[in-house]
Amino acid sequence: MVFDLDDTLFDHSGSATRGFGTWLAGFHGPATSELTAAWFELQDLHFGAWRAGLVSMAEQRRRRIGGLLDLLGRPALEPAELDALWGDYFLAYRSGWQRFDDAEAALALVAAAGLRTGILTNGPEDMQHDKLAVIGLTGRVGPVLTAEGLGCAKPDPRAYAGLCAALGLDPAAVLYVGDDHDLDVVAARAAGLRAVHLDRRGTGPAGERDRIASLRDLAAHLS
Repeated sequence: MVFDLDDTLFDHSGSATRGFGTWLAGFHGPATSELTAAWFELQDLHFGAWRAGLVSMAEQRRRRIGGLLDLLGRPALEPAELDALWGDYFLAYRSGWQRFDDAEAALALVAAAGLRTGILTNGPEDMQHDKLAVIGLTGRVGPVLTAEGLGCAKPDPRAYAGLCAALGLDPAAVLYVGDDHDLDVVAARAAGLRAVHLDRRGTGPAGERDRIASLRDLAAHLS
């Protein structure tokens, strides 16, 4: 049983929303719904470019900050200034890190079924392990494989192959659960794994059969 991390076990969107509001209020003003939505659009755009190997992690962060400043009508900044603003945002983001309240129930269900666990996550090695430590899951879910550690990111089939190799299992023996239908379900199945879509907001594809609204609903998929 392998989990995605961000927005599956770890509440990235909630943490980022709270952190963005705190950070923006400190140098601009209230975070409106429009600005918050724009911040997540910048995240998806530039983190996607990093995932595809087009930019460095530092550069995608600078582009996110720069894109926001442009929306705010602020002048462009030098890279060091962008890095400093990112550092301020990250502190606000990290201060609100928390896991979902159904994460514990999911681990209990998996343990009761006698299954091993693991995590496959896109993201920097140090940050993802830091998240697990802060939310109290270090050593409780493993192995933990990151895009940075593997040298490739979901949906690259090599990421799933690396996961299966680390587990010593054939892909068909691995069940993967995650919130992103394209990365965590479609791509996992293309790599030969079984997959369940965690659709917390009920916005996933209507034709998806293996869908759960909460990790508490995993039991039916563990047999």
